[in-house]
Amino acid sequence: MQKLKVKVKLLQHPVFKLIACIFYRANREIDIAMNIKPIKTEADYEAALARVETLWGAETNTPEGDELEVLFTLVESYEAKHHAIEPPDPIEAIKYEMECRQLKRKDLEPYLGSRSRVSEVLNRKRGLSIDMVRNLHKGLGIPLESLLGI
Repeated sequence: MQKLKVKVKLLQHPVFKLIACIFYRANREIDIAMNIKPIKTEADYEAALARVETLWGAETNTPEGDELEVLFTLVESYEAKHHAIEPPDPIEAIKYEMECRQLKRKDLEPYLGSRSRVSEVLNRKRGLSIDMVRNLHKGLGIPLESLLGI
């Protein structure tokens, strides 16, 4: 079995160990000459995105395709840490659904209860009960994740 040659700075970094595994092809020697470094700052992130854009559409198993794959992995990792998308607020999810479907507060009564209960929920004076969540999910198709805030 031949050795894997990877010309990358900071090969000891865990991300680069993962990258080396990605590029390993059984019984072949791969020589990758890329100027890739960890994404640590917003400037690094922007530069990586610009490079991904130029490489977009590169064929797989080519130096450009391999570089795109590595950069994509690094960008995903950075975004997961620094640009994580928070779960939606349950009340905002209900209001969004109302806006999309052009629903009025009265239209929520079958799912939440009386007119005053709808008002209390939408004004955040009363939390959603399990039955309310279940009714909103089944009746309006609002994802459970949105209603539970997870």
